[in-house]
Amino acid sequence: MDTNEKESNYSSHKYRTPDGAPSDIVIFTITSREKSTTKKALPIRDLQVLLIQRKQWPFEGQWALPGGFCQESESMYTCARRELQEETGVADVHMEYLNVYSEPGRDPRGWIISHAFYALVHERWLAERRADTDASDVQLFTIEEALKLELAFDHREILTDALHQIQKKMLTTTIAKEFLPEEFTIGELYQVIQTVVPHFEESNFIRKITSTQSRKGIIEEAVDRNGEPKLSNRYSQRAAQLYRFTDLTPQLSIYS
Repeated sequence: MDTNEKESNYSSHKYRTPDGAPSDIVIFTITSREKSTTKKALPIRDLQVLLIQRKQWPFEGQWALPGGFCQESESMYTCARRELQEETGVADVHMEYLNVYSEPGRDPRGWIISHAFYALVHERWLAERRADTDASDVQLFTIEEALKLELAFDHREILTDALHQIQKKMLTTTIAKEFLPEEFTIGELYQVIQTVVPHFEESNFIRKITSTQSRKGIIEEAVDRNGEPKLSNRYSQRAAQLYRFTDLTPQLSIYS
């Protein structure tokens, strides 16, 4: 059978197509607020997620993940990027594909197959967040608060999956850089990791992150123009060495 015959045997009318394909985005950030103490100390940090309050049916008035339907002229990834920029005004941030959600009945509007992404956005980019046209409000919630809400659609499942994914990434990649300034102390790095992965504890963290062969070279000491170590006493009485991430991708193995 030649190509023309194959084409003539195909008809889109033979197949049922979905009623829509939205991109949903789990937008994580880490907020920080100063401790009310006379001594210098690291700020209080919380992992938070951006939610929108729906303004129309279905689930009018309920909180949901931001997102929207993919247009015929764009890919799912492009759709997610567009929705992210519309919801936050931010474009150049770390975003990754999470999963597809297609359980029958997940959306009362019909056969809706959603592709979910997660993005890591520094809190400064969300300071002027605003509700888009299809939302009556937009707010940041701690993960604990968000999971207690009756979220629209299957967004609680999506949020839970995204949380597990970001926790795994935090321990196996350098995504902590998305939540830190360009130069940071070891204490700040450790706190960011614990904010995302509360059960993480490593008494020899400094030695392992700076000396262990499989991780050596991921971060480096920050130096000034004269090659002298750059120090900071922003969060401590004694000045601490500042570090920065390098471009090295860690090659960690489960057998290490």
